[in-house]
Formats: sequence, C-alpha cells, structure tokens
Amino acid sequence: MFNSLLADNPPASRPGEDKIEKSLEVIKELAEMKDEGIPISLLKKAQGLAILPGVIKAAWALGGQYGSGIAIIKKEDGSWSNPLFIKLAGGSFGLQLGVQKADLVLVFKNRRGVEEIAGNKITLGADLSVSAGPIGRSAEASTDLEMEAEIYSYSKSKGLFAGLALKGGTLRVDKKANRGFYGSDLPGQKILNENLKTPSVVDKLKATLDNLIRSE
Repeated sequence: MFNSLLADNPPASRPGEDKIEKSLEVIKELAEMKDEGIPISLLKKAQGLAILPGVIKAAWALGGQYGSGIAIIKKEDGSWSNPLFIKLAGGSFGLQLGVQKADLVLVFKNRRGVEEIAGNKITLGADLSVSAGPIGRSAEASTDLEMEAEIYSYSKSKGLFAGLALKGGTLRVDKKANRGFYGSDLPGQKILNENLKTPSVVDKLKATLDNLIRSE
C-alpha cells in the first residue's frame, strides 16, 4: 500500500531542476561531438563553466539577448561545485543570421570569473576578456588552447557548436531561482563552496562533466 502511494505521488521536484536537466543535455551533446564540439583539452583546463540553455535573441528595440542558466566551478580538490543559478541580459552576441534561440556555453580560465558573478555581476568583454572559442580536435594543434582569454564562448543551435563573438552582456546571480532551489537566500559563495543537500540531478551533472573530461 505504501509503495503504491509513492508510485502515485512521486516526490515533487525542486524549482530549477528543469534548468539543470536542460544544461545537462547541452553537456551530453558536447560529449557526443568530440570532433566538432568544444575541445576536451580546453575543458580539462577550465576552472568554471556557465551553461545557458535557450537564450533568446530579442528584437533590437528590446535590447539584445536574455536568458538564464547555471554556473559551476572546479574546486581546488578537482570536484565540481553546486550549481549557481544565473541570468543574462543585453549585449551583442553575434548569433547566426536568422537564429532567434541558442544555447550558450562559457568556459572560464579561472574560478575568479564565476566567483565575481556570485559576488555581484560581470559584464562580458569589460570585466573579463572574452574570445570566440575554438572547435573540435583539429583546433587543438593549431589554435591557442593556453586560455589566454579569460573566457571562451560558444553557441549551439540546430545541434552544432560554434565559437561565439560575444561582448557587453551582463551575467548576474538569479536570486529568485537560487532561493527556489536551495530553499533560502544563500550567498553565492556559499552555494559554490559549501556542501549543500541537493537532488540527484546535480550528481548527474557533475558525473557527466567528469566523464566528459576523462574521455580522452
């Protein structure tokens, strides 16, 4: 009887789990595109990632792009942090002609960039240097993969990744999303650096990232 009740009434998901699931799908697609995706050697050097699924390219009168997603850092012990919910507004993102919606992936050279978002906000191209990221295995031998830029940026639309010319957009903490997911108004640094109880989708995200980086 008890098991039947559980089956009929599965545990409610937390607000924000769907955003993590969508971010996880972006990472899974990365894993399936070794020759045409973000170079694995670049991901191995990354100290942070921001994944923003389904960013909308608004009409010019509305002021550029807007979207939301998560940021995550690689901690000193090599493990991944909890996800910090973030949002994006404005800027010139150079999305391909005719594309009104795309996933964005930002690869951070160091943790500082993500931690600055956690503390307040950053403006891409002003507070931190941004470069369109190289694509695929062929880029690894011929393109700068020493991460001289502080952030490498990518867009994904119609199943394909491309380096993205990106500047002027503002990334900041999505306080409402973090409150809904973690249950209270936690500081961004606490979310990134402390062990918090999270649903299984967070473990899935971390495991997928680890498997992707270890795939070569």
